[in-house]
Amino acid sequence: MVENVIWPAYFDAELTRKQGRRVPTELAVASPEVEEIAQAVQQVGYDAVVERDVAYPRENYTERGRVLVKDADDAKNDVVQAVAAYVSTMRE
Repeated sequence: MVENVIWPAYFDAELTRKQGRRVPTELAVASPEVEEIAQAVQQVGYDAVVERDVAYPRENYTERGRVLVKDADDAKNDVVQAVAAYVSTMRE
């Protein structure tokens, strides 16, 4: 069983790539929440588990949580890009 960890920082429009953003600014959103990321993961077709009280290593003292994606057959980047597109669409 493969688990991919997806952090909200991957989608945060306020961060640079160096700070941890992994999607283009066109797909990034302001202050992404783990709940909406988990919903997007489920819409893309994977099982999602939300973990709270954990902080992204590049963000000191900011515990926004993370989403574990279970049994993703695709590459992590493909999953992140698909989730970003869905979260961006949800925000519109």
